[in-house]
Amino acid sequence: MKNNGDERATEEEKAQEQQTQQIVETGIVSMPNAKHFIHCLTIIGQIEGHYILPPQNKTTKYEHIIPSLVAIEQDRDIEGLLIILNTVGGDVEAGLAIAELIAGMDKPTVSIVVGGGHSIGVPLAVSAKKSFIVPSATMTIHPVRMNGLVLGVPQTLSYFDRMQERITNFVTRNSRITAEKFRELMMKKDELVMDVGSVVDGETAVKEGLIDNLGGLSAAIECLYSLIEEGQEQKS
Repeated sequence: MKNNGDERATEEEKAQEQQTQQIVETGIVSMPNAKHFIHCLTIIGQIEGHYILPPQNKTTKYEHIIPSLVAIEQDRDIEGLLIILNTVGGDVEAGLAIAELIAGMDKPTVSIVVGGGHSIGVPLAVSAKKSFIVPSATMTIHPVRMNGLVLGVPQTLSYFDRMQERITNFVTRNSRITAEKFRELMMKKDELVMDVGSVVDGETAVKEGLIDNLGGLSAAIECLYSLIEEGQEQKS
């Protein structure tokens, strides 16, 4: 017969196996033994949208992230969401869809940019209620572009303009940067090789109002804990 200690050990092993499997399959991890029960969501590589990217590309699939966000918002045990970002762009509409869902969450959310936040990674970074960036990280801001066959007609340029305006409106609505400054960074000519745009480091991103705070993992987690506790006080 198994004693209680053996049963407890078996349950802990099963929980550890499930968590390991969750990390391997989705890159998502929940930590139930912390001060507050928060969920960590990683968005890395390219955002994969309606088209499957080559197998050698490191991708974040939006069909995985979207249902995860819905589940996190509904789960009564999860008190807050920490989003870790290191992106190189990807599908604009898929990335914007994820950003809009994060911005629309009622639960406390904090994002932290490590490595880089390229292109559509900018709206993803500012979508959280509070955003952080480490000093060595950069954010690359450039206009919307499209790969493959593009029709050289006025309607194509109009589509690009409207898509860019959607992104600009979202970023300025969810950060302290002005639309004029964001467009200025986006259209800068002397910084990117064979392209227009800007590469903004962590300190500059905070100075320009794009990101809320300069800091690392512990600062982001402490901020998330504070948001959770503030919400609990308001409810009580």
